[in-house]
Amino acid sequence: MKSQVRGGTRWKRFAVVMVPSVAATAAIGIGLAQGALAASFSISGQEFKVKAKSLEGNDFVQYGSIVKGKDLDGKGFWAPVGVSGFSEAWITDMCQSVVTPVPFLGNVSLELRAGTDPSAAKDKSKRVYAKDIYLDVSQLEADAEFGNIDIGVAAGSLKNPGIQPNTEANPYGFSQRAKTAKLDNVEQKAWATTAGTFRLPDLSLKLHKGTKECF
Repeated sequence: MKSQVRGGTRWKRFAVVMVPSVAATAAIGIGLAQGALAASFSISGQEFKVKAKSLEGNDFVQYGSIVKGKDLDGKGFWAPVGVSGFSEAWITDMCQSVVTPVPFLGNVSLELRAGTDPSAAKDKSKRVYAKDIYLDVSQLEADAEFGNIDIGVAAGSLKNPGIQPNTEANPYGFSQRAKTAKLDNVEQKAWATTAGTFRLPDLSLKLHKGTKECF
């Protein structure tokens, strides 16, 4: 951990922004045992990958939760996640991929790209934009810098954007917040993403026979 200019903190190559710490993992386990954590919807049985050159967001919040769904064989499951929320976020050079096994064809990969214009590095209007976005993340690696961060906040005190709508979290459980967050060289696995607004300039969606992932 390295202190930067006032209120700033930087971490190199972190996973799920510290949620897999002992305290957070315990909070997730206790919350599940007490029935205090619930998903907003039933997720699909497939994780997807997201890669981005950068993500800049305002009003970052994060807390532990549980998502539930059914796998591709229809069997139910639960999975722990780190829910990351932003009131606004701008993403540069985004790639999203998911691989699906198809009978008689084998694997088929869906690849989505957006915000790829070279001028996006300086022009926010060329970037992917999201408002009130929440990411249900199982794995994340990036270079991260936070401004005005508070670690160990009671989840019930999170505001703007606060707890994901239609979900519950133990109000006394572990969470964290920061006024700003900047993530570079992002590689993420997630179960779901929700947003009030999601704008995708230069959108490109392709299907590939075989396995073709963003990373």
